[in-house]
Amino acid sequence: MEWRNSGSPLSPQKIPSAKSPRKDLISIFWDQDSILLIDYLPKGQTINAEYYSFLLVQLKDILKDKRRRKFTKGVLFLHENAAAHRALLTQKKLAHLGFRLLDHLPYSPDLAPSDCHLFPELKKQLKGRHLSSDA
Repeated sequence: MEWRNSGSPLSPQKIPSAKSPRKDLISIFWDQDSILLIDYLPKGQTINAEYYSFLLVQLKDILKDKRRRKFTKGVLFLHENAAAHRALLTQKKLAHLGFRLLDHLPYSPDLAPSDCHLFPELKKQLKGRHLSSDA
């Protein structure tokens, strides 16, 4: 259903869509001190619970190595509400790894530190640059 005035054409005008630039999915895990893990999803692959669980195991190994003292106190883990994050397999993996999950409330800037802190800084660094390859 659409709102129209008396002079509107009967069928809506379709605007051709431009091909969007290629996008890559990058998973970034970080704590208050620094970035811990950056993973580039291989081309043609989608992130699912199995892939995400694999990343969580890598993260635990990095935490053991880089944050040994902090790691003994346990891990409070915050991630978004994406399907791969909410999947049963992921929830079981988080419990198995001993990560205590913090609830991520939707639309809460207080609980989206990536959007408020990490990405704006990254955008500043990349502004105006065109990358010709994945490397």
